[in-house]
Amino acid sequence: MDPKNIIVVGASAGGFEALKTLVKALPSELPASIFIVWHMSPDVRGIMPQVLNRLNTLPASQAFDGEVIEEGRIYVAPPDRHLILEDGLVRVTRGPKENRFRPAIDPLFRSAAYHYGADAIGIILSGALDDGTSGLWTIKQRGGIAIVQDPRDAEVPSMPQNAIREVEVDHVVPLEAMGELLVGILDEKKNRPRVAVADDSNSRRLEMEIGIAAENNALELGVMDFGELTPYTCPECHGVLSALREGDMTRFRCHTGHAFTSDSLLASVTENIEDSLWSAIRGVDESIILLNHMGDHFAEANQPKLAAVFFRKAKEAQTRNELIRTVVMSHEQLSADSLRETSDAGGEDRAAEQQMSARSDH
Repeated sequence: MDPKNIIVVGASAGGFEALKTLVKALPSELPASIFIVWHMSPDVRGIMPQVLNRLNTLPASQAFDGEVIEEGRIYVAPPDRHLILEDGLVRVTRGPKENRFRPAIDPLFRSAAYHYGADAIGIILSGALDDGTSGLWTIKQRGGIAIVQDPRDAEVPSMPQNAIREVEVDHVVPLEAMGELLVGILDEKKNRPRVAVADDSNSRRLEMEIGIAAENNALELGVMDFGELTPYTCPECHGVLSALREGDMTRFRCHTGHAFTSDSLLASVTENIEDSLWSAIRGVDESIILLNHMGDHFAEANQPKLAAVFFRKAKEAQTRNELIRTVVMSHEQLSADSLRETSDAGGEDRAAEQQMSARSDH
């Protein structure tokens, strides 16, 4: 039987406890199918289903590719696999990473929006950066319902904050109120006729992006036909990135299929800068060792002038190495969230300075 209510949930840092709290508040007879993506390391064992089953609400299991969707069940994305939906079926794939993650939240949300439209409910829980914002925007655009955990209630508020900033969400609630909210939404939907998924100008691109997550060849799907070429290269494979527009948001995809939001791209680029600087330090260290080794060799061979040249060059390299070390020690890994926090703190500091100045004038 084709499922009537699809609930997709995305969580990252702080999401483990958030997911437990959410599922614990759900009734065991909830008339919906729930799909969860929780960011995790690819080499960890997927323990989330066992943890959720101890709550004795809805039965939870790790999703398997090709299984039929059933009502009243929870499907959890396995480690290092995307979880996406088709009409009545679950897909588990190893498509390209998105926002540096696999599983990623956005592919799941997009597939729910594409196949289930107004029957899709998207939920963003605690997490860093902004994975899930694009997918939640797509759910909202195609008639679904967007729910976000109240950032004040989230252990890590960045994902909820970014979703609220970019998407016209329907509900912002603390976790304790989310179960009751879902029951009310599903109860209200029972008496409404099902709405067919509306086609729009973004449907072809949406179908292409879901296909990429489903392991199809991004180039053959026509990924280069969408967006505008940029001067940026993919941090994963170094392919050229194209810019894709969604409302006020800009995202990026390379021709092999990796995808990034502006925030995740900034975080990746600045992280790679540090890696490159350490590689430079390693290379200079090796040149110093080799130059000194060769200097020792020529000194032992009674060629002091030639040995002195090698020792001098090793000392010059050491001076350059100290400069690179100074740079790497002062380097920051940046994200839009960290810069917003800096900006907010700066505003508070300026306000405090103004207050102090006003007091001194009196």
